[in-house]
Amino acid sequence: MVLQLGDPFPNFTVDTTIGKINLHEWAGDSWIIFFSHPADFTPVCTTELSAVARLVPEFAKRNVKPIALSCDSTESHRQWITDIKDYGKLEDFSYPIIDDASRELAVKLNMLDKDEIGAQGLPLTCRAVFIIDNKKKLRLSLLYPATTGRNFNEILRVIDSMQLTDKKKVATPADWKQGEWCMVQPSVKEDELPELFPNGVTKVELPSGKGYLRKTNP
Repeated sequence: MVLQLGDPFPNFTVDTTIGKINLHEWAGDSWIIFFSHPADFTPVCTTELSAVARLVPEFAKRNVKPIALSCDSTESHRQWITDIKDYGKLEDFSYPIIDDASRELAVKLNMLDKDEIGAQGLPLTCRAVFIIDNKKKLRLSLLYPATTGRNFNEILRVIDSMQLTDKKKVATPADWKQGEWCMVQPSVKEDELPELFPNGVTKVELPSGKGYLRKTNP
């Protein structure tokens, strides 16, 4: 399965470290960050899951629920969580890890890294990230190789951008962070500016003279 941005994200019922869940029912009206890992008890994955556990309050502020996947059993995940908590100096671990020992979801969602082969001679699960909005549509897809850990602060930044641009007719520039200026979308007409952007709009003069780069603080 190759999902495109804007596609409905498939629903499924799976065993996890918090029990059996139906993904869409578990998410409710929240967004989801769904991220996969090559295997339990591996170094990069341990750092990643502890990083996300520390960021759970930040995800909650944005109405986002994290859920992880690894191609090992629920029992293995529960044992691994002890290491994750110890490494991250965490008192608790509050989000689920999906049991995909059968590799069914990894294959279905195209999460495999064919260049990284595990001990069983099978491709490892790559570091996939899917961000799914509260309408259960895929909004972002990232595929990292198994050997490269993810930057979850960048993922928070992207969520901030998407949630802002869902509400306002703006786009966020390179390296944008929450609270910084944005660009007015090209589709917005000049006579709409005062009503849509009461804080004002600044046109950036460029050699082309086309006036397409308009800055605002929404």
